Amino acid sequence: QVQLVESGGGLVQTGASLRLSCAFSGRSFSGYSLGWFRQPPGKEQEFVAAKSWRGGNTYYGDAVKGRFTISRDNAKNTVYLQMNSVKPEDTTIYYCAVASRDYSLAVEGAYNYWGQGTQVTVSP
Repeated sequence: QVQLVESGGGLVQTGASLRLSCAFSGRSFSGYSLGWFRQPPGKEQEFVAAKSWRGGNTYYGDAVKGRFTISRDNAKNTVYLQMNSVKPEDTTIYYCAVASRDYSLAVEGAYNYWGQGTQVTVSP
């Protein structure tokens, strides 16, 4: 059974950096595309970043482009989200997910499995 466990969330100040991790277990990690989403309070789930398993192409939501970086370590079965220059509007719960396909990765419906989320809070 596939499991995803996020970690690394916490309270940081505006402009700081934070790295989220998502540990994957249960199946071969290398055959999955990876994604991060977030859901601000009172809003719909928002695409943050994705990395395709075939070709390693990366995609970012407009709100985080240039500040966040998604990466994967196949040896550790882990996906990361490096968050730089964070802003108060980045405050929310962040979810990692994996998809067995490598297209339309900005859509939550593309993903097969989801983690439970980790809270990120950015103080002004």
